Amino acid sequence: HVHLIESGGGLVQPGGSLTVSCSASEVIYSIYSMGWYRQPPGKQRELVADTTTSGNRNYADSVKGRFTISGLNSENPVVLQMNNLNPEETAVYYCHAYGLGSGGVEFWGQGTQVTVSS
Repeated sequence: HVHLIESGGGLVQPGGSLTVSCSASEVIYSIYSMGWYRQPPGKQRELVADTTTSGNRNYADSVKGRFTISGLNSENPVVLQMNNLNPEETAVYYCHAYGLGSGGVEFWGQGTQVTVSS
């Protein structure tokens, strides 16, 4: 069974930067995309950024210009660099992967806490 292994996160001051990374415990068959979602307290989970095997990178409008996601390949983790963070971005950040095998399969990490506070 594939596990998504997350690292990074933690506490950062407003305006600061943080990096989170994600790797899969084994190769995901016919992987299509990997990326990050977040769920602020009391709110729904939302897409932050993802990257596809074709090289496309998608970002939520609210993070464009501040967040950068690395490319997707089987050898390196997917890294999300987050700059100029604000307190409203305090959330649990979840790694997500989507594979095209078996008609489409999703994988989720267990989540890592990002807290933006002075």
